Parts: sequence; structure tokens; C-alpha cells
Amino acid sequence: MYQKFVENIRLRRFVVLAVLILVIYLSRSFISIALLTFIFTYLSSKIVKLLNRYLKLPHMAATIGLYLVAVFLLYLLFSRYATILAQQAIQTYNSLLQFYRHAEFDSSGVTDYLSTYFETHNWQDKLESGAGILFQQLQNVGRIAVSFFMSFLLSFFFMIEKEQTFRFSRHFLSSDYAWFFQDVYYFAKIFTETFGVVLEVQLLIALANTAITTAGLALIGFNQLPSLAIMIFFLSLIPVAGVIISFVPLTLIAYSINGLQTVIYVLLLIMVVHVIESYILNPKLMSSRTKLPIFYTFVILLLSEHFLGVWGLIVGIPIFTFFLEVIHVQVKQEPKES
Repeated sequence: MYQKFVENIRLRRFVVLAVLILVIYLSRSFISIALLTFIFTYLSSKIVKLLNRYLKLPHMAATIGLYLVAVFLLYLLFSRYATILAQQAIQTYNSLLQFYRHAEFDSSGVTDYLSTYFETHNWQDKLESGAGILFQQLQNVGRIAVSFFMSFLLSFFFMIEKEQTFRFSRHFLSSDYAWFFQDVYYFAKIFTETFGVVLEVQLLIALANTAITTAGLALIGFNQLPSLAIMIFFLSLIPVAGVIISFVPLTLIAYSINGLQTVIYVLLLIMVVHVIESYILNPKLMSSRTKLPIFYTFVILLLSEHFLGVWGLIVGIPIFTFFLEVIHVQVKQEPKES
């Protein structure tokens, strides 16, 4: 029975796929680190190949140089951008304080309103609830930072010892249970190819978002555009949600530049970029690279975001095309009817 099971490739691969899905489900708390590690490694591998081809750099030198440049860009982003954001927050606070101290400001009316509100509402419970939400969000940010750091470190170690890792992994393909690892390799190769296409598309979308947003900020009157462009590019790598996340710091800076009017301009700019990404760039580029109709692409993005959150926007299309490959659905680009 065991030998018949091993020889039945279709049944065997179905069982192996079920085991992989079960393992992924049981280790779902580790999924962020795994996906980030894959993304960093895939992008690093592509860039290192380009450096080897055009600059003739050795693999080790190209890898170390690439990660040093990435660390420098991250340092530039957090150091300069954090300083800019802190300055804008202080300016916003000073503006609010100046408005409060203005002679035309009816402070007594506001004070009476606040006193009445606090007397009629259980503000202590609301304050505790708000503090709990804030603390939870800070914990989430801390977890994301740890996942980002660990993934970056793991991808660096993999790239440094890429050939040694591949040589060691090939030993599993000649073990007593080689059929299992051969099927794992089969599924991993399909998923890597489909995921790689989505990553390349998202990189193009991030570049387009950065160019459009930076040009709009320049027209509005923003300064420190290089630092803001780096921030926008990294956030744009998060599909759809990245554009919305960038709205919070940009509005703080906009308010300190020219008050509420500039905030409205930034809001309109973010809405335009969000619409372009969500309803034009994302479905169109995904459909052209994955050979899926725009309708399918759009529905998959909506469903995957609903069930898997932000990660669903990244892995939804690869998962769908992965299962198309597994069940041998051949997607070909048919000629358009004249």
C-alpha cells in the first residue's frame, strides 16, 4: 500500500499539499516573518543578479553592498523623517496653543462645554478604553518592527550562504523520503514563481505611487521631498493600505505648512493616488502579468483582503494562480476578437 501510494503522484501530492496547509495554519503566528523573509530574499536575489550581470561584482560583495545601502536608506528614513515629524507635531501644538490664547477665542464657553460633557459622560472608562487601544497599537507596532528586523536578518544570512544552503537542501531530495521533499520542492517552485510576479508588479506600483505623490507634494509646497519620497516608497510596498497609512504623517506636515487648506489638498491627493492604485494600477498590472481577467483579479483582491487582511492583498493572487497550476488549468493569452 505504501509503494502504491508513493507511485500515485496525484494522490501523493494532494496529501503533501494538505500537510503543508496544515503546517502553515498551525504556524500562522510566524507567517509575517516567513513572508517578509521571502520578500526580502526574492528582491535581494534579483538585485544581486543585476549587479553581477552589469557591474561584474562577486556575489558576496554585491550582497553586502546591497544590504549596507538598505540599512543606510532605513537610517535616513527614520532619522530625518522622525525629526521632521517631531518638528511638525510641535508646530501644530504651538498653533493650537496660539489659537486657544487668541483674544477672539471664547475660552469660557469651551470650558463650560467641557465641564458639562465630563459630568454627563463616563469619561474615565472611555479614557481607559482609549489607553488600552493605544497600548495595543503600540504592541502591534513593536511586533511589526521585530518581524521586520528578524526577516531582514534571515534574508541577509540566506543571501550570504545561498550556494551552501542550496547544496545542503539538495540532500533531502535523495533521502529515504525523497518523494515528500520532491513534492514540497514542486509546490515551492510554483509558489515562488507566482509570488515573484506579484512582487514585481507591486514594486512597479510603488514606484508609480511615489512619483505621483512626490510630484503632488511638490506642487502643494512640501519641503524635504527626498525623505518623504523614501517613506512613501516603503509604505507603497504595502498594497492599497500603504497609501492610506501615509496620510497621517502627511497631514501633520501639511497643517504646519498652511493650515487646514493644505490638509484638504493632501487629502485630495491621497484619495486620487488611492483610486489610481486600487482601481487602475493594481487590477490592470496584475491581470497583465498573471494573465487573469481584470474581473477575476479584482474579485480575488477583494476576497483575499476580507479574509486575510493586508497580507491578503499580497498573497491572494499568488495563492489563486498557485492552485491553478496545481490543478493544471492552463491560462493562455487569447487573441482579441477583431
